[in-house]
Amino acid sequence: MISLSAVEEGLQLPPRTPERTETLAAAAKAKSEAKTKAAEEALRRLIKQGESITFQAVQREAGVSHAFLYNHADLRGRIQRLRAQARPVPASAPPADERSTLVLALTSQITRLKRQHREEVQGLRDALEQAHGENLDLRRELARRGGAVEPS
Repeated sequence: MISLSAVEEGLQLPPRTPERTETLAAAAKAKSEAKTKAAEEALRRLIKQGESITFQAVQREAGVSHAFLYNHADLRGRIQRLRAQARPVPASAPPADERSTLVLALTSQITRLKRQHREEVQGLRDALEQAHGENLDLRRELARRGGAVEPS
């Protein structure tokens, strides 16, 4: 490369030739395509890893500048779409078939617990009824023997 001092000294730059221009254009195009490919691969990796899609994340992952991403309309649009639709998916959400199995298991457990509760309540009602009957018998016996019974 020619230094600034060479220009100041009046040295001339090599003439622009169509061949040189084409070579530079091809190199710039190859560099841009490599950066585009790196950005697309970075997007795929971020999606696969479940990371949030942002310009900064893509820039960091691909090793390209923000300006590069913003200046390429197709990349910019894709990042914006992915960022807009990105919603965190719970990692512990079971698949649909596991959810239905879980619902069936819990429904069965609730049914069993309700039946058990009804049986226990009925047992307690029976015991209370028996206690009331015994209490009535004891009051009658006490009244027969001449003791005073206070009304309850």
